[in-house]
Amino acid sequence: MTESCLQRLDSVNPTINAMTEVRANMALTEADSADAKIASGDTYGLLHGVPVSIKGNVDLAGWATVNGCSAFKDSIAENNSDCVQNWLNAGAIVIGRTNTPEFCCRWETSNEVFGATHNPWNTALTPGGSSGGAAASVACGITALAHGTDLGGSLRDPAQACGIASIKPTLGRVADWVPSEPGDPAIGVQMMNTDGVMARRVADVRLGLQAMSAASWHDPWWNSHKMQESNRERRVALVKDPAGGGIHPQVADGLEKAGQLLNKAGYQVEETEPPGIEEAADVWKTVCIGELTNLLAPSVKEICGERMRTMFGFYEEIAGRFSAENYMLAFARRKKLLREWNNFFSTYSLIVAPICTQSPYATDSDLESREKVEEIMHNRRMMVAISALSLPAAVVPVGIADELPQAVQIIGPAYQEMDCLAAAEAIEKQVGSITPIDPKQ
Repeated sequence: MTESCLQRLDSVNPTINAMTEVRANMALTEADSADAKIASGDTYGLLHGVPVSIKGNVDLAGWATVNGCSAFKDSIAENNSDCVQNWLNAGAIVIGRTNTPEFCCRWETSNEVFGATHNPWNTALTPGGSSGGAAASVACGITALAHGTDLGGSLRDPAQACGIASIKPTLGRVADWVPSEPGDPAIGVQMMNTDGVMARRVADVRLGLQAMSAASWHDPWWNSHKMQESNRERRVALVKDPAGGGIHPQVADGLEKAGQLLNKAGYQVEETEPPGIEEAADVWKTVCIGELTNLLAPSVKEICGERMRTMFGFYEEIAGRFSAENYMLAFARRKKLLREWNNFFSTYSLIVAPICTQSPYATDSDLESREKVEEIMHNRRMMVAISALSLPAAVVPVGIADELPQAVQIIGPAYQEMDCLAAAEAIEKQVGSITPIDPKQ
């Protein structure tokens, strides 16, 4: 298996530039050890011998945590982040690191250290971000499982762009800790950022999440809530155009397919939407963009490249003058919204919605203007709303249109990842897997 993944990497990575560092000899040595363990009759974990990749923004002991920044290219981690350690404990074999934008702060995947990752469906388009390297590598068949992170859609945006499955877990489902960071992030990032799993098949996403969510004392947010499906009535709210903000026909067609497929699978699908989608998106912007532009700006200006500085300047314009009052009130609004969404979930067990309401943009579209960045954020309103509320969301492809993948996100109440994945799998069983693919120019 490991040899096959490494061969595939050699074949496709020069075109997509998804993997930034590969240690083939180390991976093959670990594969030999995994074979020996099976031959000896030893017990082994859920991911025994499975080749995986790790996004470049968490710690992998002995590897640099570059996070897209040239200043960190020699910052060798001494310890593993919990999400990594849990996979290693389950027997996974790390073959390499995947590309990210600097500080993972773009819905794009390029930096001045490793260059740009390309969308395997059309290399002129973005693979999404910030887990674009992970998504592109999985879509091309380099590994079956990839680690990713999600603060504002980074597990879901690239999954849509590259045509794969993923899961953004609930806050606390997976322990979030990067030992090499000098301090913990601001409270908004703590509450909205999660580690998660990307794969071509929903069953693999489920398995990867089960292994990744093992207990940890490093993250006070970690929660031991059981990971199991509920027995609730399968009633689904289908959100066709979040808050009436407009949707591209290619994406709208995918949502229509998802609703029909779930109906065939026995789900009761109704066209409606939860309250306050735009307000939840605004909470995310107030908290996350406010924190980033106030706390990260000195580092961006000091060590980041021109592309990141340009995009970050647009973020600063969008954020305007930071208001501590607005920041504090955003958390009050967040609690109100959670109460309203919990009430909505008392009627509907799941929500099916678009991820980005636009098909993938041309590479580096976010560098054009502040207005373009605002457009990009608006089209991701449903995606960041879910981040703001720290709810779980699974992504599943529903087909291909205009030579690009279509996908939806399936959102559930807190800690109901298994319900989200069950619905995703009900769709997948009818659609099949649309990847792996060979990169297309």
